[in-house]
Amino acid sequence: MEIESAWGDVTLDFSDAVIMYDTLRIDLDMRGGTLRLITRPGVEVDAGSLVIDYGRTRVRPAGHPGAPAVLRVEIQGRLSLGQLQARPRRRWFGRRTPAEVPGGAPL
Repeated sequence: MEIESAWGDVTLDFSDAVIMYDTLRIDLDMRGGTLRLITRPGVEVDAGSLVIDYGRTRVRPAGHPGAPAVLRVEIQGRLSLGQLQARPRRRWFGRRTPAEVPGGAPL
């Protein structure tokens, strides 16, 4: 997968994805935005080949450390003046998703 973005955010949500392959390679060319990966147990994110200029990376594991790997996301390329965030889906109180909250916004 190739992602090119300037001054915008990109979100990839793997929490309910049907996974057909064991590896997803992302070639990134991004300036001034955030690449956000929403993960689930078994999805591993490897950003070791990503070149970051004036940005930051925050990769949080999803689930238990002993969970079997279902998908490995390999990110390479360049990220300038931006962020990479990988985290599990946030849990909502009362079992309501943001779309179910009146007005469509989280409380």
